[in-house]
Amino acid sequence: MNLEASRVPAVILAGGFGTRVRHLLPDLPKPMAPVAGKPFLEWVIRFLAAQGLRQVVLSTGYKSELVEEHFREHRINKMQISCVAETEPLGTAGGFLNAVKATGEKPSAWLVVNGDSLVFADLCTMFEKLANPACAGVVVGRSVPDTSRFGSLACDANGRLLQFAEKRSGAGTVNGGIYLLRDSLLAEFPPQSPLSFETEVFPLLIEQGEWLEVISSNAPFLDIGTPETLPQAEQFVAQNRRYFAMN
Repeated sequence: MNLEASRVPAVILAGGFGTRVRHLLPDLPKPMAPVAGKPFLEWVIRFLAAQGLRQVVLSTGYKSELVEEHFREHRINKMQISCVAETEPLGTAGGFLNAVKATGEKPSAWLVVNGDSLVFADLCTMFEKLANPACAGVVVGRSVPDTSRFGSLACDANGRLLQFAEKRSGAGTVNGGIYLLRDSLLAEFPPQSPLSFETEVFPLLIEQGEWLEVISSNAPFLDIGTPETLPQAEQFVAQNRRYFAMN
């Protein structure tokens, strides 16, 4: 399967409540935090645009109307952007499935991205890995000196995902929050709701023997989910402008 970025829809998970940074963003969903003159979520979309993607579906929740209004009024060149709101918390995988269902589309694969983090991984490498018929999905991992905040990804010598490990101190590879999944894989997701990628979907797929490959990246990475990291976003975006499509 040869994938072209322009034919792969991206679902951005932007439905979380952001409880750890709510006091810093009392009237905004976390992904809409203002950063360098734009919502953080817009920088995520501009990164995808620079990688050649052309369709984005935003899975929204808390104050979803603010997200929809912004992207209705602020167009991004060559990008088709739509919003699908959760009527109740569905979890990361549940929000993704809800957004997929709303599109009514059946592409070869879906890209899943977190709306509150940026990792400038080379998405072309993900597409190349999925060209292997044995590979059902690709997960971006990020090498870090301490995995205690994120938990780590355990892989075999071939990069096959074996386990989402518990949080522990020490160096390792953490979940970068970017997944490329064959559309056919969605039929194997557990039926419950809410549904989590990390604690329910991926463990079940691993147990069923699906090949999920981890590509480890050393690219710049930022998660704005804590009071310590949110203030870093302004400088992070300024230092990495080359990764974004600007129009």
